[in-house]
Amino acid sequence: MKHLKIIISLVFTIGIFYALNTKFGTIPPIGKFLNPYTGIWQNEIDESVNGEVNIEGLKEEVSVHYDNLLIPHVFAQNEEDLYLTQGYLTAKHRLWQMEFQTYVAAGRLSEIVGESALNYDRQERRRGMGYGAEQAVAVMKQNPETYKLVDAYAKGVNNYINELTPATYPVEYKLLDYEPESWTVEKTALLLMYMTKMLAGADSDMQYTNALRLFGKDRFDMLFPDFFDITDPVIPKDTDWSFIDVPQTPLPETQKIALDTITEIIDQPNPDNGSNNWAISAEKSATGNPILANDPHLGLNLPSIWYVMQLSTPNQNAFGATIPGALGVISGFNEHIAWGETNATRDVIDWYKIEFNDDRTKYKYDGNWRAVSMRIEDIKIKGKDSYKDTVLYTHHGPVVYDKNFKSDMELAGYAMKWIGHMGGNNQRTFIELNKAKNYDGYANALSYWNAPAQNFVFASVEGDIALWIQGKLPNKWEGQGKFVMDGSIPENDWQGFIPQEFNAHTKNPKRGYVSSANQHPVDENYPYFVFNDRYETYRNRVINDFFESKEKFSIKDIQDLHNNNYNLKASELMPHMLSSLDTSGFNDAEMKVYNQAKAWKFNNDIDEIGPSIWREWWKAVYNLTWDEFEVEDSVMKTPFAYQTIYLLTNGGNNEFMDIVDTPEKETAQDLFQISFKEAVVALNEWKKDNGDYVWKSYKATYAGHLLQGLPAFSRFNIPIGGDRNIVNATSENHGPSWRMIVEMSSPPTALGIYPGGQSGNPGSKYYDNFIDDWASGKYHELNFLQNNQANDQIIGTQTLIPTNNE
Repeated sequence: MKHLKIIISLVFTIGIFYALNTKFGTIPPIGKFLNPYTGIWQNEIDESVNGEVNIEGLKEEVSVHYDNLLIPHVFAQNEEDLYLTQGYLTAKHRLWQMEFQTYVAAGRLSEIVGESALNYDRQERRRGMGYGAEQAVAVMKQNPETYKLVDAYAKGVNNYINELTPATYPVEYKLLDYEPESWTVEKTALLLMYMTKMLAGADSDMQYTNALRLFGKDRFDMLFPDFFDITDPVIPKDTDWSFIDVPQTPLPETQKIALDTITEIIDQPNPDNGSNNWAISAEKSATGNPILANDPHLGLNLPSIWYVMQLSTPNQNAFGATIPGALGVISGFNEHIAWGETNATRDVIDWYKIEFNDDRTKYKYDGNWRAVSMRIEDIKIKGKDSYKDTVLYTHHGPVVYDKNFKSDMELAGYAMKWIGHMGGNNQRTFIELNKAKNYDGYANALSYWNAPAQNFVFASVEGDIALWIQGKLPNKWEGQGKFVMDGSIPENDWQGFIPQEFNAHTKNPKRGYVSSANQHPVDENYPYFVFNDRYETYRNRVINDFFESKEKFSIKDIQDLHNNNYNLKASELMPHMLSSLDTSGFNDAEMKVYNQAKAWKFNNDIDEIGPSIWREWWKAVYNLTWDEFEVEDSVMKTPFAYQTIYLLTNGGNNEFMDIVDTPEKETAQDLFQISFKEAVVALNEWKKDNGDYVWKSYKATYAGHLLQGLPAFSRFNIPIGGDRNIVNATSENHGPSWRMIVEMSSPPTALGIYPGGQSGNPGSKYYDNFIDDWASGKYHELNFLQNNQANDQIIGTQTLIPTNNE
């Protein structure tokens, strides 16, 4: 018996040891994770900011001054060393984040999380993410100087990776039980594809095709107009386009739409991805200097999307927000100019129905059969055999949907034409912007930018302000790309591109400011077809009305505008809704909500109740209005908010007001009544479990870790106002990811803040230390060093020493 107990004890011990060091499903190997020598306890990362570090590949010494926000100020003697150092420092603080995003882009999640990610990986491979990255690398190679700098960045990342041991891997590698790979130019290209998908990866062709088939052209055009009745475009309406001498592509004689029923589509980016930016002239500025501001609206993630740096050589001195994995400052300034971006949301994805021959080796085009090319996607799966997916490519692009993926058509499919597949040297844009000295340098830098199309705002110490809508944009015939097209007709192809110099832009407009907030880029007078690609209609009017409200604006005014919580959308519908209600039969709960709604002044401040009422009521009335779009086995897209409000206020008897499942014929007034009662029920149900529905609690903004399901690495219940369609566009998990204000003094002075921290280590005090200030509308002064000398904000200096003479 004694020996049996020993044997059982030994077996039990071996079993425990095996279990603790084995990954079961999504559970990490707990023993490895908790090992005192190699596990999480070793992730007290050394964030020292002093001393010397030997770096392979450097040509000369580099000084890095860290300030009290953990922002590195890099002083190098040449560009190659500068970007090598940027790669090294970014990896030091954000390695797991930057690499994980390339796995996401490449469709490689199955390698680290297992079979549960297979469908996602297949989707991204079929979207052509890896193919697009390969085209970008090929274009970069055509400019050896750019390629050399991107390669230097990769060497910097790899210097840091080579310093690591399994004990010092970032904690997420331990949680997922894998290790970092070497960084490559291809990974930077994948990171840029990740951003291209996020900002130019949406389309509505499939959904609109279904709506066209269901409702007919007249009703479709009423629901989805190219221009709303109010247009306050990015480029002022009085712009003279007479200099444009290349015409729009003429309408083809044959316009054949593939009116198929499409039931499922690939994932779309967050429709709230957008931004605000503006610049005011010296004449409109209280300081007498132009002022530029930018606040990109993206996911509120931890680690944060942005990493702030100063990047200096004898020929440049740039400061601002960088994207981990890419070179240069993306939204920032140097001694001469400032720049920032908002998403231009141009329609750069079109879909083509493809007809195959019997063995799917050819497809029909222009009355003949063309050979398809095949790309074998080998998807590795953790703990299982690889999955091989054959993706067919046509001259349009990859056949995303076919009999093997989200379709049952044996000899047909749908090919995707996307600007993201065409390659481009986007890195060169930021390399050049970072050292540009004036408007001409800015305009030249933009000429290299392909996608995603962006509204690049500009200001200079010389007093110029400007805004270019820049991207490689197809010159489409009128209406091209709204619906799925017949891929066999050559006239349906993109016939060319708008010449870069004819992309819409403005310099020093008479009104004294430029601005963009993802609204329509131009009015009807612009001589090229611009599809209404989900354009925003509220933030831009609040911003432009603000700049029309008085003659001069201070830095404080700009801060207030960044944090403006006025809900223009609610103000344009809610009074009409309230006046339409019949309150005679309301119960006590309904009267209480009614009175609360009437008292609201349309500001989405954190302690208001009105925003919560508005959200529930708007959601209910919107869904009732568009119940006709709830069609089984047919993917649909409902009309935009602006057109919905237009119909509710101006077309109360329109047929779309009728609720499909009731015998009565409802009007807009009926929808207001029914939806109000539904909203009251929803609000009171929420109140039972959560307390009063004040906006900060009801919205409950949070910054979630990139690995979903890690609440310990996230921040919840962040007290901040705003919402979608508001200048302070902060919703639950989305909003201003970087707020920057630059006054173009000589040298410029700047403020900046973002919802996170410089470190990617969840155990660091610098992981999320900016969030509280960001939520309360505060900013940090950016410590713009003019030379390689520390000031009183610098807490330490590291010297990077070359280890060879490469």
